Amino acid sequence: MKISNVLEVIQRQLNAYNAKDVEGLLATYAPNAEQWTLNGERLASGHQEIRLRYVERFAEPDLHAQLLSRMVVSEFVVDQELVTRNFPEGLGTIELGEYPLTTRKS
Repeated sequence: MKISNVLEVIQRQLNAYNAKDVEGLLATYAPNAEQWTLNGERLASGHQEIRLRYVERFAEPDLHAQLLSRMVVSEFVVDQELVTRNFPEGLGTIELGEYPLTTRKS
């Protein structure tokens, strides 16, 4: 996959996240995609589990991801984002670095 195509998919993912468009977001994931923490804990496997995570997250009224930087390193694209969330203790932000998509094939 050409890097321009990869960057287009990643931007569609960010746009769908900010629009709280679950189906649009899932369209950027392979059906068998998995989400993991940096510590190695699997968060979700497949569209159904990923959908459940985002339906819950998209219920937050102030949810928004602001792209701080995007860099391409070899076949990886890394987004650094500032995400506004509705935490139990109130409105807040968290800075995230993500590795949302690669061109590497398994």
